[in-house]
Amino acid sequence: MEWFDWFASSDYWLSRLIFQRALAGLYLVAFLCAALQFRALIGERGMLPVPAYLRRVPARRAPSLFRLHYSDRFFALCAWTGAALSLALIAGAGDAVPLAVSMLMWAVLWFLYLSIVNVGQTWYGFGWESLLLETGFLAIFLGNDSIAAPVLVLWLLRWLVFRVEFGAGLIKIRGDACWRDLTCLYYHHETQPMPGPLSWFFHHLPRPLHRVEVAANHVTQLVVPFLLFTPQPVASVAAGLIVLTQLWLVVSGNFAWLNWVTIVLALPAVDWSPFAEAPALPEPPLWYGILVIALTVLVLGLSVRPVRNLLSRHQAMNRSFDPLHLVNTYGAFGTVGRVRHEIVIEGTDETVPHAGTVWREYEFKGKPGDVRRLPRQFAPYHLRLDWLMWFAAISPVYAAEWFGPLIERLLENDRDTLRLLRRNPFPDAPPALVRARLYRYRYTTWRELRSTGAWWHRTLVREFLPPTRLEYTADGHPDRHRG
Repeated sequence: MEWFDWFASSDYWLSRLIFQRALAGLYLVAFLCAALQFRALIGERGMLPVPAYLRRVPARRAPSLFRLHYSDRFFALCAWTGAALSLALIAGAGDAVPLAVSMLMWAVLWFLYLSIVNVGQTWYGFGWESLLLETGFLAIFLGNDSIAAPVLVLWLLRWLVFRVEFGAGLIKIRGDACWRDLTCLYYHHETQPMPGPLSWFFHHLPRPLHRVEVAANHVTQLVVPFLLFTPQPVASVAAGLIVLTQLWLVVSGNFAWLNWVTIVLALPAVDWSPFAEAPALPEPPLWYGILVIALTVLVLGLSVRPVRNLLSRHQAMNRSFDPLHLVNTYGAFGTVGRVRHEIVIEGTDETVPHAGTVWREYEFKGKPGDVRRLPRQFAPYHLRLDWLMWFAAISPVYAAEWFGPLIERLLENDRDTLRLLRRNPFPDAPPALVRARLYRYRYTTWRELRSTGAWWHRTLVREFLPPTRLEYTADGHPDRHRG
């Protein structure tokens, strides 16, 4: 028996194959989101331009390939390269090359996406960005079909999904009282950031069932994760319960790839041996074994601060403790809103607003707007602007950096910005004025839906932004003025 036999096993070859293909699929979605949205968000003429960010933030806080060079063309090249490499790994390219080359392919994917996240600013400030990066970093060391699967790395994946689930469970119990009295789902389906096509129906489930849902969620997040570290078949049952819970969340809302990464992380804990006979794979080389052991020591060392955070009464959600996002802390919905507010942006081609002015509404792709439009399913695709609009409706503080630039670009009919929207009411010429108003949205009842055909009912709360026009300074720069 060689010294490294204890941490590598051919029995996990199918677990590794399923995990790697699924993770590559999520990388593909993430790079597509970056490639198709970056120009308006963080491009050279974006709302929060990368070059300006790099000038004011030191490299040690945000390491990125774009420190060497930034242009929109170069960013697009990196994003599309990541998408192409993801496709290659989905197709099995990682198993068709030597071990070192396969590891390099996964490392390039991780570094490209790290480079994007670290310059993405507010638009990339979501927990699932760090989760994808942490998962992707571990994937570098999983090897390929040229060697037996490293058991230590598979256990590190279980450790990660444990922290994701247990952290989310703790933040709920410690947070909003409605999680403790089992009433949070009276509100959550209506007030969540971006509802899906079935969210209206979930909201109207009987309240006793909502209480059962919350109780089941607590069990899945606070008890089941410990069972991931038990022998089979208990670990498989635990992973299956996590997957089922995440699929329930998938059909009830749009949470980008948060649920999907959690599902992918749970899959290696399943015993797949009844479904396929494991081939006899070669033992790993010594250099690879040393790297795996070094990775394990690194992750365990970096886990100290996340564990302290889990045990703290002041637990933080979705926080990275290092600029490489290697080991992070997670959690979601420590607080559940009781009321849904939405910002509605409107424009007019009249230069002087009056009582009879006709205002035409901009429609977003995912967030609620037209009360008769049923929300669509976008996840795992991430509509970044739509998500930030939800935060802006909670408090203008969340929109301080980017809302003004967004209005400027609507007043210019900026092509890249308009591509982020579902409908531009001014296709031929820019509007003369743009305003924003805050509405309270609630789901209609079954009776209201039958009589009006509307999924939402909305009531005006207040003005969010007064009518604003675009004027230019002497040096030709745009400057917003109230109309």
